[in-house]
Order: sequence, then structure tokens, then C-alpha cells
Amino acid sequence: MGRLGFYLPVIGMIGLQIHYAALAIFTRAALLDGLSPTVFVVYRQGIATLTLVPMAFSPKRRQSLKTSMGLRSFLLMFATSLIGVTANQNAYFKGLYYASSTAATAMSNLIPALTFVMAAIVGFEKIGLRSLRSIAKILGTVCCVSGALTMALLKGQKLLHMDFLPFTHLTASESDNWQLGCLLLLASSVFWSCWMIMQVPISSSCQDHILSTFWMCFFATIQSAIFALVYEQNLQAWVVHSPLEFSCCLYAGIGIAVSFFIQTWCISERGPLYCAMFNPLATVITALITVTFMHEELYVGSLVGAIGVIAGLYIVLWGKAKEIEEIKQEKQPNLQDDKISSTIDLEEPLLSENSENVAETKLEP
Repeated sequence: MGRLGFYLPVIGMIGLQIHYAALAIFTRAALLDGLSPTVFVVYRQGIATLTLVPMAFSPKRRQSLKTSMGLRSFLLMFATSLIGVTANQNAYFKGLYYASSTAATAMSNLIPALTFVMAAIVGFEKIGLRSLRSIAKILGTVCCVSGALTMALLKGQKLLHMDFLPFTHLTASESDNWQLGCLLLLASSVFWSCWMIMQVPISSSCQDHILSTFWMCFFATIQSAIFALVYEQNLQAWVVHSPLEFSCCLYAGIGIAVSFFIQTWCISERGPLYCAMFNPLATVITALITVTFMHEELYVGSLVGAIGVIAGLYIVLWGKAKEIEEIKQEKQPNLQDDKISSTIDLEEPLLSENSENVAETKLEP
């Protein structure tokens, strides 16, 4: 694979952030149109599960992989679905409804910091204050989060204004539910960070990422349906009223099936912190989409924040690349020592002179 193998996770994660940015804007419009957040999560997970069925249980694919899962794998997937999908998605979309798409993308930028702390606690990330790569990852994390929050929360002077086409803004005015929405988005970030960490043991117990993605979506569909039936008493909330709501559910369902597969694969290849560091890009992409297609205003704070996010991302990627190089360098001497020892063993006779002398001594009367 070479260089292509190194850049494939980068391409995959950038594509995911484009999807997440479009999903935040698209879903916000559907929620304001009357779509229930809890019902939306059920439809989204159900469509994702149906999308994954032909891929996960293809006869040719199953024969080539021959993946077997035990009770431990199913329990891990069930717990991961409960925390990282059911709780996460319900909190996120409810917070998106109460707050705004800008607040949702801004709050999700806390995920890298939370994931970094969790990964360091459980031992998935090694921190050495004397190591340049560790310092780079810490500074990059701070730079990414600071830049994304600057984009979302600080406007500054107007830099560019596109007013040649009228557009109705999707963002709602501040209300009493704003603080509740931010708290729900914060809880969603915590749940998503836990999902990132829990993907490591799941990837080791089930190396078939499509199959594990299917079971997580399946469990999340059942869990979300039970929660929605208890929480949403109005049966009319289950009815899709407009093409916008239907298109949003379809796009989100197919998108989560693809995104879960890419996310689990990237985590198995590069680790949870590496994948979490791409989340601030969704804020940058959201700003670009709103300015280009929705003709919103561009401020100095947005530009400075975007530069900070990209700079921090490159710093972390540099630190991660140095870590991979150090691991390869540590493995190469061990391989050379094994080759030398095996060569010496082949050159030595099966019976040394000392063993022959001992044998002759034992045979003497």
C-alpha cells in the first residue's frame, strides 16, 4: 500500500466530516419542519441496519472471512450501541433542535480533548512530557479545539458579505432551551468519546468491521425504538409529513451505515485520538457551506478559527507520524537480532564438543 495506505484514513475522515457538516444543516432544517428528534434516530438507525444487511451477510464474503463472535463481543457491541449510538444520537439531535447547528458543530469539537484524556487514562495513548511527539499532540489538540470554538463563538468584524440572493436563516433565536441544548450537546460529546475508546476492544474481538457495524446499528435500532415509545407519546410524531423529512431520514440512515464502517476501520488503523482530531473540520466545512450556498456572512473570527483548526490538525498528524516512525524503528533492531540468532543457530553443530566429551566420560568404566 505504501503512501496510499497512510493517506486512506485521512481521506476517509475528511469525507466523514463533510457528511457530518451536511447532516447537521440538513437535519436542523427537518427538525424545524416538525420531525421528532427521537423518532428520527429510530428511522435513521433502522435504515442503516437494512442497508448493511446485504453487505454483512453476503455468502461469498462470509466464507472468505469466517468471523466468529462470542458472548463477550455481543455484550461489548450492545454496551457500545447504548452509550455511543442510542444515548449519543438522542442527546445530539435533541440538543441540535434546542440550540442550533452552529452550537452542535462547536460543541462536538470538545471530542478530541475528551478522547485524548480518556485514551490516556486507559493507556491507549502514551504521554511523555519529554517526548516531542507527545507535546505536538497536546498542543495540536488545544489548537484544534480553540480554533473551532473561535469560529463558532467569536465573530469579529465582517470580512465578506453575500447578499445577492435572499435566504431564510435556519438558526433559531436564543430561547430558554438554549442552555439545555448546550448541555445535551456536551453529553453527546462525552458519549461519542466513550464510543471512540470502546471501538478498540471491539476491533480486536471482531475484525470484520462491516459485521460489527451491522450489530451496533441493529442494537441501537431496538434501544432507540424502546426509548422513543416511552418518551414520545404522540403517535403523529411517527408520521413523516414532508419530502424534506423523508429525504433527511434516508440520507442520515445510509450515511450512518457508511460512516460507522469508515470510523471503525480508521480507529483500528490509527487509533481513537487520530480519528477524533478530525472532528473540528466539520465546523470549518459547515462555515464554508453556509457562506457558499446559504449566502451567510463571513467574519474574521471564522477565518482565524479555520486557520487554527487546520494548523492544529497538521501538528497532531505530524506527532502521530513521528510516533509511527519510532515504532517501526524499534521493531527493526528486534528483527535483525532474530535473524542473527537464527543464523548462529544454523551454523552451530547439533552436538557441541563439550557434549561429546561428556558422553565419552559417561561411557568409560
